[in-house]
Amino acid sequence: ERFSKDEHMRLACKENPGIRVLRQEPFETLISFIISQNNNIKRITGIIDRLCESFGEKTEHGYAFPTLDAVEKLNSTEVSLDGINAMDTDTAREELKKIKGVGNKVADCVLLFGYHKTDAFPRDVWIKRIEQKLYPDGLPECIKGNEGIAQQYLFDYARTHEI
Repeated sequence: ERFSKDEHMRLACKENPGIRVLRQEPFETLISFIISQNNNIKRITGIIDRLCESFGEKTEHGYAFPTLDAVEKLNSTEVSLDGINAMDTDTAREELKKIKGVGNKVADCVLLFGYHKTDAFPRDVWIKRIEQKLYPDGLPECIKGNEGIAQQYLFDYARTHEI
């Protein structure tokens, strides 16, 4: 209902009424999004499979994603993934950016999908195009606090309508 105050959001919601934001384990989300930079889906899948085989525990269905024990910087407590949840989004973003390979987009993806901070708004090339075309004067006020959910609607809407 809030999103329907904006014409584009109203159409995006109408076309995709069942869209959901994933809730993933924060460490796995962090590593997966770092790996995903400048890669295609096939390559990302292969890298993650090899990472699991090399450092994950064998299960009856293959290999589990490696645990936090595999990462020195996070273990050093320089960055505490457990503490991110209690932080506001801006502070949490800056904390995640202390990790090599994490910029605004990866941090916002981790905050949205790993910590369900719905005000995080991951901006990739597609979202930047959508903003330029549909919202040159800025995002609509009706999505405030739920920018990440709006991003999911807008991304799918833009792909469907070739925006």
